[in-house]
Amino acid sequence: MKKHMIRKGAASFIGGLAISLSGVTYAADTWDMPLAYSATNYHSEIAKEFADEVSAQQDEIEIITHPSGSLFKGGEIYGAVRRNLAPIGERLISALSNESPIYSIDATPFLATDFDSSWKLYQASKPAMEKVLARQGLKLLYSVPWPPQGLYANKPINSIADMKGVKFRAYNPATSKIAEIMGAIPTKVEAAEVAQAFATGVAESMLSSGSTGYDQKLWEHVKYWYDVKAWLPKNMVFVNARAWKGLSEDTQKIILKASAEAEKKGWAKAEELANWYKVELAKNGMTVELAGSTLTDELQAIGVTMTLDWLKEAGPEGKQVIDSYQAM
Repeated sequence: MKKHMIRKGAASFIGGLAISLSGVTYAADTWDMPLAYSATNYHSEIAKEFADEVSAQQDEIEIITHPSGSLFKGGEIYGAVRRNLAPIGERLISALSNESPIYSIDATPFLATDFDSSWKLYQASKPAMEKVLARQGLKLLYSVPWPPQGLYANKPINSIADMKGVKFRAYNPATSKIAEIMGAIPTKVEAAEVAQAFATGVAESMLSSGSTGYDQKLWEHVKYWYDVKAWLPKNMVFVNARAWKGLSEDTQKIILKASAEAEKKGWAKAEELANWYKVELAKNGMTVELAGSTLTDELQAIGVTMTLDWLKEAGPEGKQVIDSYQAM
């Protein structure tokens, strides 16, 4: 009798424990996602929407975005994700040119100057870029462009000669090289520090999109923006490969689906905002105009030189990218 009661009591306890445990909600792992740009920039907004969508559709991870370089500065994000200090992050592709020549294709002047050609260049270079990322323990999730790059200056620029001695904000090897060819003085400045650099005279000119000028209110420090359409740089969102492999297949599928949606949304948003930013710069007092024919011809010549130099540096892999791009 006593044995029967003990067995019955134990069964009741185990059954009750099972019911109790079934109601327990296990906390998702937190994935911190560092971003270099302000929370109001469309890149950061799309990343936030992506993170929220992934977090809502499964209970394995919760992605939390950290804009404005608040968790890691722009130049630190790539390394942080490689070392799994953060499992996921976003970085300007061309800023990584020292890691591989393949990343430089994203800022080769006048190779792809509108959204259609930039998308084709992205598709042509994506396989090579994914190989580089894989070698460094990373996986590409999605990429979103900036609007075409224009020339900011605190004085009128009619030809390359007007750039001689000007302190030029550089954010990747390509912009440093452009500055040197023009006779300007390259100065490395991250996105979050642009306004301060122009306010203090550290920078006097740069090639960047209307988005940067709008976000940083550069009309307070810079008078001219020339719509030279030099190229359309892109950001990419990538994940640490070990962290990725640790996810369930279902969660991976959710992330890939959200990535495809973010990429589609991002390209559409960039194109929608391209003209809007130019209007806003002009509305706030900047002179916004097309570059003159002399400056345009000189910049395009720089583009040809840099494309040839890039092909030498990138070798057969680079030639395959260009051949694929030109065949599209």
